[in-house]
Amino acid sequence: MGGLPMKEDRFSQQARSSGIAGPGWPAGRCVRGADGRRRVGARRHGSPRGQRWAGSEMASQGSGSSSSPKIPGGEGKTAPPYYGAWLLPSVTAGARRLRRLPWATVARAYGRFKLPISEARQMRLLSTLDPLAVGKTSPQPEEHPMSEKLFWGDQEPLSKIPFKILRGHEQMVSSCHFCVEDTKILSGSYDCTVKLWDAVDGIVMRNFEPGPKAPVLECSITADSKRIIAASYDKTIRAWDLETGKPLWKIKHDNFIVSCKFSPDGKYVVSALDVDFGICIRDAVNATPVSHVKDLHERSVTACCFDHDSQKVASVSSDRTIKIWDVMSQATVLSITKAHTNSISNCCFTFSGHFLCTSSWDKTLKIWDVHTGEFRNHGACVTLMQGHEGSVSSCHFARDASFLVSGGFDKTVAIWDVGEGCRKFSLKGHSDWVMDVAISNNKKWILSASKDKTMRLWNIEEIDQIPLVIEYKKAKGLKVTQCEGCDRPFSTYESDTSVETFTKCVFCRMDARHLSADAASSSSDREDSLANGESKCKDD
Repeated sequence: MGGLPMKEDRFSQQARSSGIAGPGWPAGRCVRGADGRRRVGARRHGSPRGQRWAGSEMASQGSGSSSSPKIPGGEGKTAPPYYGAWLLPSVTAGARRLRRLPWATVARAYGRFKLPISEARQMRLLSTLDPLAVGKTSPQPEEHPMSEKLFWGDQEPLSKIPFKILRGHEQMVSSCHFCVEDTKILSGSYDCTVKLWDAVDGIVMRNFEPGPKAPVLECSITADSKRIIAASYDKTIRAWDLETGKPLWKIKHDNFIVSCKFSPDGKYVVSALDVDFGICIRDAVNATPVSHVKDLHERSVTACCFDHDSQKVASVSSDRTIKIWDVMSQATVLSITKAHTNSISNCCFTFSGHFLCTSSWDKTLKIWDVHTGEFRNHGACVTLMQGHEGSVSSCHFARDASFLVSGGFDKTVAIWDVGEGCRKFSLKGHSDWVMDVAISNNKKWILSASKDKTMRLWNIEEIDQIPLVIEYKKAKGLKVTQCEGCDRPFSTYESDTSVETFTKCVFCRMDARHLSADAASSSSDREDSLANGESKCKDD
């Protein structure tokens, strides 16, 4: 050590008290030189002066040095970087065999100089949360990583349309509806139950008892959300009070009931009969029959519904025909044959009652003018096709008829631009057929019922902001315009040159054509009458 002044510090005292040197060895003395570095001054009896332990060499080397202290008796093994190893002697070539120290002794010394493992992990974790260490590199915590930002519903974080899955049925969900100002959901299922759900929490609030004894095919609710009905395979229709859950009445038919609907004014209930090929209209209060129409179709009726005025009933059948039945006159006022190339599965009216949409197993939807029976095949709107890869099971208009929603056996829900007649977006997620769809009155939510025993509540409030929808509109050259006649938004092609196309929607244009046709026919009738009068005068 030459003339460097040495002094014993607290490290040598701790080493002496822990007994690291062992019997026959002098206590390792940690000394501090004039340059301020610590050196271990312990040496073996009889060894040349100046022979130091490996700890002295380690202490003098920088942290980046590749040399490490050797473990006594082990070739090619290095000692771990803790303070106790500094006091172990180094083994050089030709040196005599040195006595090993018990590892229990080394562990006790390690405990005096090193924090416990749990405390060390806690310190590393706290260092990552230190606001003063933002710009510093700190080790990653060994605990589980923090969860990602939570999103509404059950969708993945990268999902474009937020949705919530409603689970509670044990079999296929066949029917679904919004009610009570879109805060509740009504559903019917093949598990023979009718349930009322909370739309916000997604939990079941009530099971309506006594329930049907067979699978529920369809359920319906009045516009004021006070009464509900359900048709099932046990050939019955049951009615309950929505608020109390009390049963109101039950009627049984001789045939299977495949569909049932309330009229918008809540006065009537219409049901579609399988074997009779017809419909039955009853009083909604006491279930007394108003009219029972048999053989209205040539095959089984698949669906039926009222128009907004509760004066007409539309029925569709597997015979591919559409029938419009007038409640007051008790007669068929419109019949459309060969409406589709396959069975018609469902139908729905617009809020105005002027147009009827039909869905079919031929994978298409069609919109009809029920005043004239004309299919809307003029202008920009054509058959709603290329939206489903399988049979279309259901359809539903938005309250202002700005868009249409359909469900199909391809497990998807399609959103259609009614003004343009093209699919706007497709909602995927169900693992089986989509049996029914519904739209909330505020047009922010879509409800779908599926054969996979679940319902999905989709939030489409910001659907127009989805990049896929924006790119689709740009590719199609579409722009949204407000109709001057009904103030409804509708899509038009930017390349259109017709002024009428930019100012009126398809519904208003069709109404204008009908009015002009009626005016032309009336004027021609007047001209004919005048001509006949003039001819009579000449004859006289």
